Amino acid sequence: MSDQYTARDPDGIYFLTFTIVDWVDIFTRQSYKEIVVNSLKYCQSAKGLRLFAFCLMTNHIHLIASSNGKNKLFEIIRDFKKFTNRAIIEEIKKGNESRKKWILNKFAFAGKYLERIENFKVWQDGYHAVELTSNNFTYQKLNYIHQNPVRAGIVAEPEHYIFSSASNYSNLGGVIDVELLDVYYWYFLFNRAS
Repeated sequence: MSDQYTARDPDGIYFLTFTIVDWVDIFTRQSYKEIVVNSLKYCQSAKGLRLFAFCLMTNHIHLIASSNGKNKLFEIIRDFKKFTNRAIIEEIKKGNESRKKWILNKFAFAGKYLERIENFKVWQDGYHAVELTSNNFTYQKLNYIHQNPVRAGIVAEPEHYIFSSASNYSNLGGVIDVELLDVYYWYFLFNRAS
């Protein structure tokens, strides 16, 4: 994997993207979404993940995150992806998934020639880390993340999408607690005016 998009600064805050193999729409089912949500919560409480924003779409997830120093960010990401890979496959196998054979074939083919993969590969390699180095750039990424379900036609307002931190930033709470970034004030100032 190229190190162009890796987390280099241990104290940095990063915009991250994890994508499902072949862009399979796996997160159309509640049970798979809950695996990701619960794993992120675990990473926050046990591994040192600092989560500032997130949005879980049907085939990818965006985060704004860093590490509190307990573990390196790349280690947290590695463990998150490894655990969710295994848990999603288990859920597909035991659940009532109408696309079970098709999905498992996709994930089996993706993991077939990789020694580090047991049988199935759910996530694409990498996590496309982009360090957020200015308030303006941070605002752009927050806005991008939270507008994702609006652009996809899932909801009319960002804060109405449950699997996003937009509701946290709207003081409505959310499925995952996040650390609010001060820069988000500008989001409401400018986003509501447009």
